[in-house]
Amino acid sequence: MNTADGYAYFVQNPRRIGDLLRPHLPEKEWPYEVAASVALSNLDYENFTQDMTVDRPILEKYSALCAIGPVWRCILVHRKEKREEGVLVIPKNRCYIGWAAYFQP
Repeated sequence: MNTADGYAYFVQNPRRIGDLLRPHLPEKEWPYEVAASVALSNLDYENFTQDMTVDRPILEKYSALCAIGPVWRCILVHRKEKREEGVLVIPKNRCYIGWAAYFQP
């Protein structure tokens, strides 16, 4: 049985982190499970969140763990020093951000 770590609003093909913060209805949120975690430096995290349209090789290592289903299995990308916020990612074609959601437990 799948168990969820929480619920989040996922956006397809986001351009930047602001796309993940738009108002939405709670029923548009999906249950998710964090399958892997990637910690980035502050500069790399800012780069990641401000341009989500480019391939990100850091996602390739964990992309096989991700899936869309009753519970969305994703990668949590966050700052090394700050795990209390980040981006939940489901890669497309191994390195590209297909779906993403803002993470704040």
